[in-house]
This record gives sequence, structure tokens and C-alpha cells, in this order.
Amino acid sequence: MLTIRKSNERGHADHGWLNSYHSFSFADYYDPAHMGYRSLRVINEDWVAEGRGFGAHPHRDMEILTYVLSGRLAHKDSMGHTEELGANEIQKMSAGTGVVHSEFNPSETEPVHLLQIWIMPETRGLTPAYEQYKFEPEEKLDRFKVLAAREPVAGAATIHQDVKVSVAELTPGKTLTYPLGSKRHAWLQVIRGEVTANGKSLSAGDAVAVDDEQELNVSAVGASNSEVLLFDLA
Repeated sequence: MLTIRKSNERGHADHGWLNSYHSFSFADYYDPAHMGYRSLRVINEDWVAEGRGFGAHPHRDMEILTYVLSGRLAHKDSMGHTEELGANEIQKMSAGTGVVHSEFNPSETEPVHLLQIWIMPETRGLTPAYEQYKFEPEEKLDRFKVLAAREPVAGAATIHQDVKVSVAELTPGKTLTYPLGSKRHAWLQVIRGEVTANGKSLSAGDAVAVDDEQELNVSAVGASNSEVLLFDLA
């Protein structure tokens, strides 16, 4: 069964310096029909204006992933990390017992476009932790590149939940098949381009929840490359 979540159905908040689309209920956007999917709690697609950002704020008991689509994002946290994140990198912060962090667009000339993802951990009260990995663009070209998983994967972040997060950039006409089986579920988020997922058409910003399917076939159908983010969930 495929349940499509269209881009224009998402929650939206425009704060001037921040333009944000919420796949699930977040902040002032509340929709009881879209509180999350399995252990996936938040997918926010954000555009942060030049020289602006999120001031220091706390989190706890959440696995937080950040994937930058364009531009750069500066990060600082109470664990002592001061980093910058760009395209083809994945950042993970396990908030655990509590962490304070800030995020800022260091550029004075271009916005930063990113996805921020929250996944509920299996266990509360974990020790806060941080990981950041950079990879080559070819690693995701016409293949699924693992960004984060519960089991250790080289070059991928470790998260405290039975989830595997992968990214793929598909060239026009390319099809990728991802095995699921009857006990797994998936959420496919289209980052850019045009794809079909088991025959269903999706555009940038669209997503689909996948249940009771043995496999997921993703095909790029546009004239240019398409990029998707895939969550394999218990």
C-alpha cells in the first residue's frame, strides 16, 4: 500500500529569514493525521536566509539528522562541536539526556537549503553524541548510499533506532529496487526531480509511505537527475 503526501499538503511557515515546510506536525503546525510515521517524527525542509539562523536551543531524547541540499550550515553545540555542513554530508546529533545547539547560515550571499529530520530513539536518557560524515557525489549516483543506520556502516552515522536512512541520485530513466519484505515499512521523500515509486508519480517535495510491499521500485522520469531520501523503518 502506498500513501502519498503531496508537497503542497505539508505545513508551511514563512518567518522571512526562515521558509519551512513540515511533513509532520511541528511547532504551530498541528495535524492529528500527520504526527509522524513509525519512528520518523519530523521532516522539515528549510531555507535559511543569508547571515541568519537558529539561536541556541535545547533538545533531548531525539535522534536528529541534518542533510544540506545547497549552501552551508554552521553548527555549534554544548558538547563542544563547532562545525560546518555542506552538500553530500550527513550530520547526526543524539540529543539523549539533553544538548543545546545553534545553527546558522554563515554565507552573506546565498541561502542554505536543508532537510532536518527527527527520529524517536529506542531508549530514552542516552548520552548525547555527535557524528558528521562527508561522501563523494558518485557514492549516491544511481545507487542507494546509506547515511545513517542502527548497525554500524562505514561512512554512515549510527542512530539509536531500527531505521536505515539512504540517499540516491538517479539519472534519467534509471530504476533502483529496494527490498523491503512484509515486516518493513518505508518513507520516500523526493528531494528534487521527478520519479515514480511502484508506479506512482512524485515530484520534488512529495513523499510516499510504503506499507505491505515486498519491494520499492524508484524510477527517474524527468529530463534531469532526481534525488530521493529513503527511510527503511521497523
